[in-house]
Amino acid sequence: MIIRRGLLALVLISIMGAALELAAERHWQTLQQLLPWGALAVLTLALALLAVGRPQGAVTTVRVLALAVLLVAAFGVYAHVSANYDAGLLDQRYADTWDALSPLTRWWYAVSKSVGAAPPLAPGMLAQSALLLLLATLTRTRTNADTPTPVPSR
Repeated sequence: MIIRRGLLALVLISIMGAALELAAERHWQTLQQLLPWGALAVLTLALALLAVGRPQGAVTTVRVLALAVLLVAAFGVYAHVSANYDAGLLDQRYADTWDALSPLTRWWYAVSKSVGAAPPLAPGMLAQSALLLLLATLTRTRTNADTPTPVPSR
């Protein structure tokens, strides 16, 4: 029970942190930039279902919602890395040598944000929150059947 509450608290903290980061970056200029906001709303709904609802009925729904957020997060990582990769040719440090770099080096620069401005780790926050929520669904909640019945003394 303590582990479950701890995981749910971490999910809540992660949701709030991601929302603050998105707001600070004014991440709402295009339809694609609205995807993480929707994912945060879905995570918030799933968190509420798991925290407030009856876990037995809500577990499957929460898992499906968390998996949907994982897909959005994976798309976000891809979109950020691709944007950075495309920016490599325009980066003044690499403009003359970008085509001469190996593909692995170019992708590494895009992933590590050596080129481009899109942080690939930001959508990773969404994935982390979804995974924490999935882990919380794997913990058991205490029911009356779990409570030991006192044995009468003789």
